Amino acid sequence: MNPWRREGELIVTEMERQEAAVLRAMVSQVNDMLLARSDEAPQDELAELTGIRTGPSTSPDDPILSRLLPDFHRLDDDNPTKEALDSAAALRSLHEPALLEQKTGVAAIVLETCPPEGGQVRLDMEQADAWLSALNDVRLALGTALDVDDDMPDELPDDDPRSGHLPVYHWLTLVQEELVHALSAA
Repeated sequence: MNPWRREGELIVTEMERQEAAVLRAMVSQVNDMLLARSDEAPQDELAELTGIRTGPSTSPDDPILSRLLPDFHRLDDDNPTKEALDSAAALRSLHEPALLEQKTGVAAIVLETCPPEGGQVRLDMEQADAWLSALNDVRLALGTALDVDDDMPDELPDDDPRSGHLPVYHWLTLVQEELVHALSAA
């Protein structure tokens, strides 16, 4: 991984072909999941007339999507009330479409600015912020799939089915961390 650096108002790095391919594939996979969730939104005639979009009122069943699209209202796991359940459903229905739009939008920016064959990446500040968000989404998705937690070692035994994917998670963390450093440099 080549470090990110500032060049005037731009944030720049060089990505190897394999790095660009892995990043683009992972961003595309997360984006596809988010778009599929967006397609689950109920069709509402009133929403079409008013322009107010609504989304699903229930949390995604998929643990990765649940991590990317958390509840907007925390429920008491032991004794959720009907009012709390109704509030959670209403908040999800109202806010999830905007969150999905934001997440698919940042994914699109990464896919537009990350050269498919590798090479130089030149980002303005808005694009760099989009990269940070998209990298975070990919890390959350992969971390959920790998069941990453504070107790997970940096390396897994070769016979662990997650062992080949954990280095990718660490690499994504490094890319994100380096981008934060470049953005915060004066």
